[in-house]
Amino acid sequence: MKFAREGYPFILTTSLLAALGWAVVPFSDTWVAIPALLLTVLTAFVCYFFRDPERPTPSGGGIVLSPGDGKIIDIQEIDEPSFFEGPSRRITIFLSVFNVHVQRSPITGLVEHREYRPGAYAVAWAPKASESNEQASLGVSTPWGPVLVKQIAGLIARRIVTYPERGDRVVIGDRIGLIRFGSRVDIFLPLHWPLSCQVGDKAVGGRTVFAHVKDRPDTVGSSEGEDAQVAKTQNVTTQEANA
Repeated sequence: MKFAREGYPFILTTSLLAALGWAVVPFSDTWVAIPALLLTVLTAFVCYFFRDPERPTPSGGGIVLSPGDGKIIDIQEIDEPSFFEGPSRRITIFLSVFNVHVQRSPITGLVEHREYRPGAYAVAWAPKASESNEQASLGVSTPWGPVLVKQIAGLIARRIVTYPERGDRVVIGDRIGLIRFGSRVDIFLPLHWPLSCQVGDKAVGGRTVFAHVKDRPDTVGSSEGEDAQVAKTQNVTTQEANA
């Protein structure tokens, strides 16, 4: 099983402590086996939490994938001032401690916005968490419009990691970061993109289709329509995969 690189210090520490606990059991009282067993369980949980499975990206162009694992708890139209600078559709994913906490790029494009903002550690499902909690934002420009992903810390999350830098090109399904120990991920999409998900759905990062891209209404019928743009994005993905 593959693990996120941020998890190795935790895995190594708990594994060594568990091994030390079992090493002294034969020379100590019986009760020493209890903390050794608890440390073993903790090690197993830490390994499970930091798992980072390989996931093939669904075939076909013009799709937007879920940036993370979890449950969709809210979908609403909202003004997004930092990257969209106007109306957008926000999809909120709640990640429990049992979900994979590696985030993936929902689409292929150029990173033109990257921001970290310290904040509170309120419960991740609270409506105000998107504004007040510690968070990192990654804005991706595409031929069809902007996409923004927010990694938001929760009640016990204390570490957000974002891999791409501003100016990087990301490919759909690429790993873009991780949030430790319970969190929330918001994705903001243009209003005219048709959705393929609803509140209550379980999402799998890099696998579940959230939406389909669509040309802006004022560009329909132009010389570079949706089919040409999809082909363009697929070519970029192929070239980068072969690089």
